[in-house]
Formats: sequence, C-alpha cells, structure tokens
Amino acid sequence: MIDPAARIHASADLEDDVSVGPGTAIWQRAQVRSGARIGSECVIGRDAFIDAAVTIGDKVKIQNGALVYQGVTVEDGVFIGPGAILTNDRFPRAITTSGELARAADWQVSPIVLRHGCSIGAGAVVVAGVDVGSFATVGAGAIVTRDVTAYALVAGNPARRLGWVCACGMRLVDSDGHPAPAQPDRYSADRGLHCPSCERTYAYVADSETLEERPARPQGASA
Repeated sequence: MIDPAARIHASADLEDDVSVGPGTAIWQRAQVRSGARIGSECVIGRDAFIDAAVTIGDKVKIQNGALVYQGVTVEDGVFIGPGAILTNDRFPRAITTSGELARAADWQVSPIVLRHGCSIGAGAVVVAGVDVGSFATVGAGAIVTRDVTAYALVAGNPARRLGWVCACGMRLVDSDGHPAPAQPDRYSADRGLHCPSCERTYAYVADSETLEERPARPQGASA
C-alpha cells in the first residue's frame, strides 16, 4: 500500500506488494522490490535499491545509489550514505558445486540490523550478519565485518572502533577535552564522556563495551 501522502517520482520502480508510509519521498530511478516495507517521513534517494522484503522504519534517510539487500532491517532514524552497500551473503558464489547457476534455494540470507539512530557513511560496506548499534557511526568507506556497539565510531578496512559519538553525531570527549579513545582502560579512572556540542553526558559500561546516557545534571548542582 502506497500512502496518498507519499511522494513517488515517476521514474521510480516500485514492484507489487510494496508499502510506503505517509510523508515518504522516493526519488528518481530508485527501485523498491516486492514485499519491502518503508515507514513514514523517509527519504529514498536517486538510484537507491531496496531489495525484496527489506523493512525500513520511520524518518530514515537512504542517500543516492545506496544498495540495501534482502535480509536488512533498518530501524527508525537511520542514515545510510550515498553509495553504501548492505550485503546479505557471507559466502557468495555464482554457481553451485556441480557447476549450475546458483538459485535462491542455494544460499541463506545472513541478516543485517541497523539500530535506531545509527549512521552508515558514504561508500561504506556492511557485511552480512552484522548488527550496528543505536547511534553508532560507520565512517565513509569503512568495511564492517563484525557487530558495532551503540555509540561507537568505527572506520577502516576492516572497520575498527576509533572512539565514541553522541546521539547528535558529534565525537565525545573525555574530562580533559580530548576525543574519547576507543579503549576503555585509557579513561577507566573517569568514565564520564561529554558532548561539546549538545552537552549530553555518557558513562562507559564495561560489561557490554558500550555507553549509556546519563541524566542531565540540574543547573547549579554540585559536581
């Protein structure tokens, strides 16, 4: 079902049994395959590809030329940069062991989940079977081969954690004002991290190697 409030460019290719929510815009030459579900207030850019049965939440931005393959689940508020690729097969082959062309029954989808508010940079590749945590940021051109924890900043090939980011997207700093490092033992004496832009604060959670947001300190309260 295509909501009447959605905007679909005439050149976009939407197959049967596609759902598009209100306020969503799908731009030139985007392709959305059968069974895909796209939420409300999303932006699907020019030449983007949304494969069969992909689920996309609300307020998601998928930029020009991004490829989102079957088995991917995108939660609300996710950003997928231009030319990013989300794959679905960890062991791809064009042919079977008997030399025949591989069909749908000859391979198994390894799902990807992009959690609420995370960002995938331009040209990044997320390999099948990976979970990217809430508000994590994957740098441009990164190759993500393993799970990314919430609020982590990762980059490189293969992608490695470089530090931590705020829900607003800015890099977090430690109590000395330096970019918070990737390894927790370097700030274990002071686990409080701070956003210089929006002033949110976070604490490092050692057991899960991730962050949790601290409530804002009332104005005038002692440290």
